[in-house]
Amino acid sequence: MQNIDVMLEPVRGLLYQLGAFVPRLLLALGILLIGWLIAKAVLFAIDRGLRAMNFHVLSEKSGLDPFLREGGGSLDTVRILAMLVYWLIILVALMIAFNSLNLEYVTELIGRVLLFVPRVIIAVLLLAFGAYFARFVGVATTTYFRKTGTGDATMLGRFAMYAVLVFVVLIALEQLGLGDVVRQTFLIIVAAVALGLALAFGLGGRRRAADWIDRWSRSREREHEEERRPPPL
Repeated sequence: MQNIDVMLEPVRGLLYQLGAFVPRLLLALGILLIGWLIAKAVLFAIDRGLRAMNFHVLSEKSGLDPFLREGGGSLDTVRILAMLVYWLIILVALMIAFNSLNLEYVTELIGRVLLFVPRVIIAVLLLAFGAYFARFVGVATTTYFRKTGTGDATMLGRFAMYAVLVFVVLIALEQLGLGDVVRQTFLIIVAAVALGLALAFGLGGRRRAADWIDRWSRSREREHEEERRPPPL
């Protein structure tokens, strides 16, 4: 009898652990189900709400939606924002569920991802409003220079638009924590472009510079000759 009790002791321990784990597993599954239902409802509400506020018109005029369509994407900016909030709620539900199962490492990992999603949402909003503002600045600049009769008004408008757009993209990347890397890369690219332009103008204008120096030296020689001539009597 004692031998049977010894043999059944591991089975009892396993059953005890299962009895303690199954309720927590059911609780975690319930949390996931509730979180999924809430996420679906919020997804629908945000999608309808943003479209009711004509946010899709702003993203269309800003150029983000055409850019996504040209890249082969089937989602527009409104849907992307709604999906980001959807996954934000799903991640919260996952973190609570794994925390109920005492899986601290997984909970910490999901928490790090959870902190990154709001940054992505802010970056998308900055891109949408910033791109719209950049296009407005470009159109306003072009219209102003056309009214003043300045040449290359379209080029100046595009330059103003792209300048604002680059600034907006840098701010959005700063929200994602990539500001330092992007700034250094941008400075390297600008330096390389400036060096290339300097070399191109230097090599291409070498003959013109030589002609200019030759004309300048001849004019100086004529001035010296005129100075050496005796004054007329």
